[in-house]
Amino acid sequence: MRRSLVLTDEKSRHPFLATLPPHVRKVEGMSEAETIWRLTQQDIRGFASVYVAVFAAVLVFIA
Repeated sequence: MRRSLVLTDEKSRHPFLATLPPHVRKVEGMSEAETIWRLTQQDIRGFASVYVAVFAAVLVFIA
């Protein structure tokens, strides 16, 4: 097995990631991951409607 002279990569921020070989650390689908976590107007409307519904249900339960 061929190993590097330096076993860690200082560019990696986590000790476990520093020990991985470069071909494993390489991330190609970063743009897909970024688009998955974007908030849309539909997400905000859904959250607001659920918040109001739960708030109303709690008020009815307390009253």
